[in-house]
Amino acid sequence: MPSPDARVYVAGHRGMVGSAMWRALEAQGFSNLVGWSSAEVDLTDRDAAMDCVTSSKPDVVVVAAAKVGGIMANATYPVEFLADNLRIQTNLFEASHAADVDRLLFLGSSCIYPKMAPQPIPESALLTGPLEISNNSYAIAKISGIIGVQSYRREYGRRWISAMPTNLYGPGDNYDLQTAHVLPALIRRFHEATLAGAPSVTLWGTGTPRREFLHVDDLAAACLRLLDVYDEAEHVNVGVGDDVTIAELATLVADVAGYSGDIQWDPSKPDGTPRKLLDVSRISSLGWSPAIGLREGINATYEGYRASSR
Repeated sequence: MPSPDARVYVAGHRGMVGSAMWRALEAQGFSNLVGWSSAEVDLTDRDAAMDCVTSSKPDVVVVAAAKVGGIMANATYPVEFLADNLRIQTNLFEASHAADVDRLLFLGSSCIYPKMAPQPIPESALLTGPLEISNNSYAIAKISGIIGVQSYRREYGRRWISAMPTNLYGPGDNYDLQTAHVLPALIRRFHEATLAGAPSVTLWGTGTPRREFLHVDDLAAACLRLLDVYDEAEHVNVGVGDDVTIAELATLVADVAGYSGDIQWDPSKPDGTPRKLLDVSRISSLGWSPAIGLREGINATYEGYRASSR
């Protein structure tokens, strides 16, 4: 990493990932941080993105800004997930190049990999098979971001890198049931069921898909490590190297929320990719490993959600 007085622009600093990056940078002594909310700067607007980056002249840019959502949101709004994310990252890449930013970190998602990728999924699995149809628009946008980073490296010698995190959770997550990812949706569903004394909770799918979950503060620590030691064209997986079934996750969240009713499943709703476990050997070889266990992280996240929902 540059010295703590370096100017770091965290795009998307109000979101879950961006705010975690902001906290991690502050904890490392970085005090010259810049960021704008989406209300202040619309990053889908090329001129607005160009103006904010070139005028602030950052030394480092973290691209954590994105349009994100769960299965329902991705399936309902594929045009927006494709177009908005393409615009955001393309605009930030162009602006960062114009501002002569030598160090940039682009954050993607594990959904970039084929639906039937080998497990655990190595970085080399990219573009080796068809994507999961329910979120392929978002995935294609993120794949284009990886290619964008590689292209700027190849054509202009930029020291830009990409990281692909697994499923994330933690402070600042989205709990809107129409757009939330699986873990925050479960937290809200079981919290509300506990308060209402509901005899049962019905969840989407069969509960059999397997997923791994990474606390967002662990991701932020991994990103700082990558910015410090990594300078290669290939993207880097960031995960925990272990997974659980959605049914196991639901049981854990129900226990944390104090819910004692029945958990039922609706197999008419989509499951998504059967399994998505990342091969994390590369990030592990760079000296990083997660510090927050799943139950510990869900406990803390639930307490934060409960406090905010009072």
